[in-house]
Amino acid sequence: MRNWKKPLSILLVILVLLFVGLAVHSNSKPSANGNKIQVVAGENFWGNLVSQVGGTHVKVTSIVSDPNADPHEYEATNTDARSVANANYVVLNGAGYDSWGDKLLAANPSSSRRVLHVADLVGKKDGDNPHLWYSPDYVNTMVDRVAYDLETLDPADKTYFETQLKKTHDSLAGYQNQITAIKQQYGGTKVAATEDIFVYLANAAGLNLISPPAFIEAVAEGNDPPAQSIAQFQQQLQSGEAKVLVYNLQTVTPLTDNVKKMAADNNIPIVGVTETLTPLGASFQAWMGAEVAALQNALNSASR
Repeated sequence: MRNWKKPLSILLVILVLLFVGLAVHSNSKPSANGNKIQVVAGENFWGNLVSQVGGTHVKVTSIVSDPNADPHEYEATNTDARSVANANYVVLNGAGYDSWGDKLLAANPSSSRRVLHVADLVGKKDGDNPHLWYSPDYVNTMVDRVAYDLETLDPADKTYFETQLKKTHDSLAGYQNQITAIKQQYGGTKVAATEDIFVYLANAAGLNLISPPAFIEAVAEGNDPPAQSIAQFQQQLQSGEAKVLVYNLQTVTPLTDNVKKMAADNNIPIVGVTETLTPLGASFQAWMGAEVAALQNALNSASR
């Protein structure tokens, strides 16, 4: 009796485990009446936009969110790996900004998981300026794609996602109209920036970003700018050629501090910008709106 009872008991345990595993797997699928779509965003600004489009039908985990840290230096954790492994949908910035996310995806492959690289969506690649969220056009393209992906994951709630998408676009129009107003009033104004985080916004606002490309690109990559570019930047500030300085508060070095001090000494208005939502917990629109308003105020002040 013992000889057949033991194999039978083992078989029963295996069957129970298989049943539980199948139940967990089926419960993990998003549906109109079931669980929320599990979303992981590489950065909280993208995560916030996914939350707006997905509404009550998504649960979003944003990985990079500390407004006091440099996102370029982020290192993934075991918790991040677990989040990605359990996700139905992963949104990464791409263009080399969050390459750690690609490693997590490679370590936790899933044929049912959808992945969005915003850089790929807008035609950018590694080596290109990765600060894509400062382009209004790229933001609009991104939320449209998010709605499509969520509808693909949860077709039964397509109408809901379409409604949420319209609300999101309507809300985004606020800060984007501010940018248009800057372009109409101050288009062509010469401005400076400590790094390339400001390039997309400067282009959208029609501003003339005169900072040496070699300087702003080197700072963004954590390298020392060429001496000639430093001297050129200093001359632009000392002469008053640059009317406003945009300063990345999350990529601070002794060199950028010196540039900031030089701008202040020459009465050039300074606008601080960040790479993650500030304050923590703010909506994307509130964050961008505050920065664009600060830029507009600085331009107003410089024109007096």
